[in-house]
Amino acid sequence: MASTPKINIPLPPDPGEKPLGNEAYFSTVPIHVVTRASQLPAEFLQPSHERQLVIGFDCEGVDLCRDGTLCIIQLAFPDAIYLVDAIEGGDTLVKACKPALESSYITKVIHDCKRDSEALYFQFGIKLHNVVDTQQIAYSLIKEQEGHKRVPDDYISFVGLLADPRFGGISYVEKEEVRIRLRQDPNFWTYRPLSELMIRAAADDVRFLLFIYHKMVEKLNERSLWYLAVRGALYCRCFCTNDSNFADWPALPPVPENLIADENAPEEENLYVLDIPRGKMGCVIGKRGANILSVKESCSAEIFFGGDKGPPDKVFIIGPVKQVRKAAAMLRGRMLQIY
Repeated sequence: MASTPKINIPLPPDPGEKPLGNEAYFSTVPIHVVTRASQLPAEFLQPSHERQLVIGFDCEGVDLCRDGTLCIIQLAFPDAIYLVDAIEGGDTLVKACKPALESSYITKVIHDCKRDSEALYFQFGIKLHNVVDTQQIAYSLIKEQEGHKRVPDDYISFVGLLADPRFGGISYVEKEEVRIRLRQDPNFWTYRPLSELMIRAAADDVRFLLFIYHKMVEKLNERSLWYLAVRGALYCRCFCTNDSNFADWPALPPVPENLIADENAPEEENLYVLDIPRGKMGCVIGKRGANILSVKESCSAEIFFGGDKGPPDKVFIIGPVKQVRKAAAMLRGRMLQIY
């Protein structure tokens, strides 16, 4: 019988700890390739208030979106990493994960959740919930608390995040090898059995997430933690457009009562999907992106496009309600311009 592969994960920090600097701060844990639900931890399969979890989470696939192929779901626990093989286990295995992925008792830490959420929703009917997105909002909130002004599209790569001394100062050069493989062969994640490289690459993408999560959360105040939760919920919905206007999704986290009493209380957040008439997307974006950049600089809202993966005829706006309305109005105005 083949031995179980293992991998080093950085230990969550303790208060007052010295910066991570060598292998002594790492723990060796097993990597389990999962083809049956029974191979997953019971506390994951049956979420409960009594046993709340924080896990690292990611998905791999081919052209991952509503129409792509989901191949692997990675789950990082403090004592093990589980690679849920969606190809070998099929719908039955993935849907066994549905209660956990939709549960408010399990926090999923992920670096950019939008396309993963889209694939889970359209292919398996899973509404990804209770997400901490380390790419989009968490990093920006920390920079804001440090006095930096938020700038449009100020997102950080996973490699860049790991390299930041505040979050470990860890080099992740192996990521580039996988990127090269994916460019050479987009079907890389479909091959079975999983190769040693595939197992290691999939585990690498989640093994640092719990450490990063603890490092980030300890830096955030209550206001920022609320933003973190509500933006995570909105990112999960972003590309999951349907006719119900997200009425079938879990409610957004409300503004905490003690923040409402503050004279500078945060405004409720919203996701608005703006339909773009055929042939008008160029007017919205403008020459060399000038129009959309102008809107982003004028509004405290995030604006996303479907791009090559689609949907191609919609713009997704996330932010405080008034800022979202302002951005939508400006974009409608751009559609009236004639070039």
